[in-house]
Formats: sequence, C-alpha cells, structure tokens
Amino acid sequence: MKDERTELAGYRAVALIYNALMTGLVLTLVTRKGAGDAARFVKAHFRRQHLEKFLPGLKKLGLDALPDAVACARYHYFSNALGGVKTEYIYESDRKAWVRYPPPRWIWQGTAICAIPAKVNEAMLHGWHGYNGVSLGNPRLGFVCTGQTVEGAPGLEGYYFEYDREIAPEERVRFAPDESAPDFDAAAVPYLDSASWPEERLRKIGRSYAMEYVRTLLPTMLDLFGSEDTRAVLGHAGRLIGMQFYDETAALVGIAPGGAHAFANYLAAMAAAQGESVDVLEQGGEPLVRQRGWKLMDGIAVDQAGFDAWNALWEGALAVHNRRLKLATRRGNDEIVWRISL
Repeated sequence: MKDERTELAGYRAVALIYNALMTGLVLTLVTRKGAGDAARFVKAHFRRQHLEKFLPGLKKLGLDALPDAVACARYHYFSNALGGVKTEYIYESDRKAWVRYPPPRWIWQGTAICAIPAKVNEAMLHGWHGYNGVSLGNPRLGFVCTGQTVEGAPGLEGYYFEYDREIAPEERVRFAPDESAPDFDAAAVPYLDSASWPEERLRKIGRSYAMEYVRTLLPTMLDLFGSEDTRAVLGHAGRLIGMQFYDETAALVGIAPGGAHAFANYLAAMAAAQGESVDVLEQGGEPLVRQRGWKLMDGIAVDQAGFDAWNALWEGALAVHNRRLKLATRRGNDEIVWRISL
C-alpha cells in the first residue's frame, strides 16, 4: 500500500528542485553569457512551450469557444493556478481581459527576482503572450503589459486586447506602465473545479508543471547554445541548485545525510516521485540505482552533454549529502544507472 504523505512530499520535492533549476539557469545565463542571451533563451523556451501547450490546453480547459481575448486570459489564469502559481483574472469585455501574476513570482523565486533584468522578463511575454493571436489565427489580438514585478510593480500584469485592425508583429506585445488592472474579485471569476480535487491530484499537477519546464529547457539550451555550452552553463546551474536544495528535498523524502545507501534512497525517491520506474540494488557492497527509461524526456532528443548537464543536479546534491562520496553514472539505451561509492 502506498504511503500518501510520502508520495505528496515527493511531488513537492520534485516541484521545488525543478522550479529552482529553471530560475537558476536563467540567472546563470545572465551572469555567464549576458542578459541578451538570457532573454534569447527565455523567449525560445516560452515559444516552444506555447507551440506545444496553448491550443491543446484551450480545448482541454473548455475555453476554445470563448472570445479570443477572454479565452487567452482565462487560459493563463486556469493553467497557472493548477500549477500552483498565484494568478488573477479580470474580465472587462469580450475584447479585453486581464491576467495578473502577483508576488511571489513562481518563476523568479525568492531573492532571485532582484537579479532578473527587465528585458529577460519581457522575453517571456514576447515568447508566449504575443503569439496567442498568431496561433488563434486572429491578427488583431495582442497583449498589453501594464506592470512588471522585476521593475517594482506589485505584480506582472496586462491584458489581452482585440484591436479594430490587424496589428504589426512589433505590436503583439505593447508596454503601457501608466495603466493599471482593475481590482481582482475572487467571487466574480469563473469557477475552477480543481477546488474540489484531492490534494494528491493537485500536488501531482504542480510537480508535472515544474517538470514541463525541464522538458523544455533542455532542448532549448541545446538548440540555442550547443552541447558544450549546455554542459557548462546548465551543468553549473544544476550543480549549484542540487547543493542548495538538497537539505530541503532530502527532508521532504525522509533522507538524512550520511552514507552511500542513504543517497541511493534519495535518488530513488526523487526518481519515483517523477513517475520513473526505479530500483535500488547492490553490487560489491556499493549501492546502485537503476532507472528504466527516462520518462521526463520521453520523445525529446537529448545528447550526452544535455544529459550530463541535468545529471549535475544530483552530483550537487551528493556533494552536500556526503562530499567524500562519488557518483558514477551510466546512461544506456533504455536505462540510467547510478553507482554511489567512496
């Protein structure tokens, strides 16, 4: 019989460390390659997610028959709320509907928000929000951003607006800091039936929301910067995040720092919480963790450099668990095997 509390804690641990990996990668790009390259990555990342998720998501959420501006704002409200992101929605008319992301911002967690340049935050809007009208076949639909948290506003906010004319590509995202969203009225927003869902389902969705960011960031890095830069930049971010978040994630999955077997159990718990099929074995007195397949990246081509960059997350975690231990990793066609040894 499964332990529901342990399962929920595992979902929380995965959501936490993968959310941090996304934030950490963007900060590493800012510091190691510059704000321009960081903005390029963020725009490409959200453009990829948009192409994969937006139209299917509209249909799944039952929003595809609504006026376009309303459908877009509700999509962001519903999909982000399901992922555990603080979000607000305000209807103004069939041609104008607002979406707000009040602090704390999920993507720029904690003190990281202090180091995010405005152009990097804006790249997210150019990569996703500005393309909604294109995907819907509506050349009159654009997004107007009226505030950015990274510049001191009390939230990232803006509205989808359907103009009386076709708009140029550079008008798909417009900035109007002199405007402000109406007050959010929780009683006036459409009902999301997830309010009645069990905690397990909500935690699982939150975990999957964070995992989707990793599914997108790996191929985006490889496409934009190539294998060696991905290994260096993402690998550096992964190692730091693994070290920084080991204590919290280990506590969630019930692991205390110490020996090799304890870390094998940590790796197995984190893999199982991602939905992977995993076993803890022993060979020559040393623990092995064997994962069959890699569901996280199913259907996505990731070369060895990309895999190494992702695996740096667990190398960082081990450095805190016990800095004398070593992690040897072998990636085969249908399995990943980690050996923990002195």
